[in-house]
Amino acid sequence: MAESLDLPKNASRAEVYEALFPQVQALLAGETDWIANLANVVAALKEAFGFFWVGFYRVQEGQLVLGPFQGPIACTRIAFDRGVCGHAYRAGSAVIVPDVERFPGHIACSSLSKSEIVVPVRDSSGAIIAVLDVDSDRLNDFSEVDREGLEKILDLLKGVTL
Repeated sequence: MAESLDLPKNASRAEVYEALFPQVQALLAGETDWIANLANVVAALKEAFGFFWVGFYRVQEGQLVLGPFQGPIACTRIAFDRGVCGHAYRAGSAVIVPDVERFPGHIACSSLSKSEIVVPVRDSSGAIIAVLDVDSDRLNDFSEVDREGLEKILDLLKGVTL
């Protein structure tokens, strides 16, 4: 297992995702512990892109419960009908928010968060078992490139046992 990532310098975000994917795949290879794998995905994304906050909310007890993350302290529990995470869970698809102040019902865990992307995590049967939440301290920091790159990385988690 690698102890550091080898990422291109001065590359586009798409190129960084492309370089990151096989490295995350190698990190997850052979590891069956769900929490360990979520933690490594979060660490890799934080290191690769320097996002303000990166973490998982796991589907537990009829709500989203904080899982492995990197960044400032976070909201611990989110109802399925609240915030961007709840919206992505209910919609069953990624949500890109260019300006969190303009998103109705946004949950402000940190006033420094300016834009956000949330991507559902599915198990091998297609059920949503978590969401990946990524926050930026810059407005309009996420695009379809991020959605595609994150969805591809999250697909690697489908074979992992809970």
